[in-house]
Amino acid sequence: MGGNSPSRRIRADAERSTARILEAAETVLAEDANASLERIADAAGLARATVHRRFASRTALLDALAGQLSERYLLGLSEARVKTAPPVIALHRLTEIVFDLKLSHRFAVQLTSALTPAVLDGLDLLFARLRDAGAITVADPAWCRRVYLALLHEVHDLPADSPALASSASSATGDETEAKISLLVRTALGALGGSRDATALALNG
Repeated sequence: MGGNSPSRRIRADAERSTARILEAAETVLAEDANASLERIADAAGLARATVHRRFASRTALLDALAGQLSERYLLGLSEARVKTAPPVIALHRLTEIVFDLKLSHRFAVQLTSALTPAVLDGLDLLFARLRDAGAITVADPAWCRRVYLALLHEVHDLPADSPALASSASSATGDETEAKISLLVRTALGALGGSRDATALALNG
C-alpha cells in the first residue's frame, strides 16, 4: 500500500489536530486553569466536535498534557546524561532543561502526574550518583529529589530583583535565567550536605 493511502492521511490529520489541541490547551490553561474544552477548541481553530473526538473529557486532555510533558522530562534526563556525565554537570544541565520546560509548559508543569515513575527513577539515579561522587552527603535519593523539586519551584518564581539572585555569579552578566539555575544548583547541593568548596569546584571545573 502506498505512502499516501487514505488511512495514512487520516492518521496524519489526526496527529496534527491533536498537536494543535495540546498546544492550544497549554496556552489557554496557563491563563485560566478552568477553561472549557470549547474555549480550547476555539483557540486551536478547530471544531468543538473535533476536540471531543480526540479527548472525550477534560481529564483525558489533562492526561495527554501530562504524558507529553513526561516524555520531554525523559528526553531531558537523556540529554543531561544523568547516567554518565559528571553528576554536578548533569544536575546543572538538567536544571537548564527543566527551566526551559517551565517556560514552554507553564500549565502542564503543575501536573504531578507528569512525574512518572520513570522520571522519578532518573532523578533518583542522579542524586545517588551525586552522593557517590561526594557532592552531597544525604543518603536517600528520594528525599534529595523532593528537596530539589521544592527548591526548583521556589527559585523559578523569584522576582528578577531578588537579593538571592544578586549573590549569583551569573547575575553579573544580566542573565536572569542562568542566575536562577546557578542559585538552584548551589542551594540544592548545599541543602543536601555538599561543601561550598566542592560545589564551586564542580561547577567551575
